[in-house]
Amino acid sequence: MTRRRVGRSLKPLRHPRLWCALWCLAIAAVVVVSLMPPPPMPDFEDSDKWSHFLAYAVLAACAVQLFRNWPALLGAGLGLVLLGVGIEYAQDAFTADRMLDMRDGLANTLGVIAGLGTRLTPAHDLLLRLDGRRENAA
Repeated sequence: MTRRRVGRSLKPLRHPRLWCALWCLAIAAVVVVSLMPPPPMPDFEDSDKWSHFLAYAVLAACAVQLFRNWPALLGAGLGLVLLGVGIEYAQDAFTADRMLDMRDGLANTLGVIAGLGTRLTPAHDLLLRLDGRRENAA
């Protein structure tokens, strides 16, 4: 009997379920932190936009490490953009100390684009190398 692969869109990682679970936990952490009372921020205008940009850039760069092809990456990227916009509406609807700010959604989107851009760098297979499994191993 042949061993069934977890997902055809995933890179051939040794521990694909572990890495996907960690990515999902990171996404959940961004959601939780986004709906909590805001932490103190530095005193320059729009300083929180950088944290939005960096959080979504890291999430998208992690997707680059997990998924092998552009259609899967674009799907993950679109999902992250929609998540960022959805969180903005959730902040407005469900929190008293956060508000809808579409500039945060723009920062999230630009972060996703930057993170997906790591697909074009030599580091796009870093997790594959760290996980200890080569492309020709099945």
